[in-house]
Amino acid sequence: MHQLEFKVIIEYMPAILDGLAMTVQISALSIICGTVIGVLGALARISGNFAAKAIANAYVEWIRNTPLLIQILFIYFGLGMFFDLSPLVASVAALSIFAGAYITEIIRAGIQSIHKGQREAALSIGMTETQAMLLVVLPQAIRRILPPLAGQFITLIKDSSLVSVIAVTDLTYVAKNIVTTTFRAFEVWLVIAVFYFVLSFILSMAVRKLERRLAKSD
Repeated sequence: MHQLEFKVIIEYMPAILDGLAMTVQISALSIICGTVIGVLGALARISGNFAAKAIANAYVEWIRNTPLLIQILFIYFGLGMFFDLSPLVASVAALSIFAGAYITEIIRAGIQSIHKGQREAALSIGMTETQAMLLVVLPQAIRRILPPLAGQFITLIKDSSLVSVIAVTDLTYVAKNIVTTTFRAFEVWLVIAVFYFVLSFILSMAVRKLERRLAKSD
């Protein structure tokens, strides 16, 4: 019978913490870049510009209908034939582009859920289209999109484990190396799962706190 032995976790804790730092770095950068892509994509999808709308539609449909793992491999090995991409850059690019497609749809739905009378009222008092969007429509939409946006961010943190296939030294990659060396699969993967849970839980709590703060400000 397999005897649990957690001393190996203590022995390899420095490497695990380095992997955790890499996972946090990749996730944070991808969330920021993915949100920027999502905002631009949403504005393009609801714009009257045919070309911008068509490009945004094609981007969303292409990303949502291809596996993230294939996207990571394509960016690192495919685009890597033309550009000098480090594993970290390729990882952030792939995750940002992937998350950006879903965030585009979340933000678009949020904006379109705001009654058009809000925008028309803003324009009637002399605001420009940009001001009406930034000062009137988007603040109201943000309150509605926070829950699905938080879900997407948490999914992104968990999906970041896939970047280990291109040798990014994140939590998953470090765990695989430790298991290969020690054969302590149960102990190692249990601890790694706890780390992913803690990261996701902290983000979830932060978003809930932000939701409550926004609700109080109404």
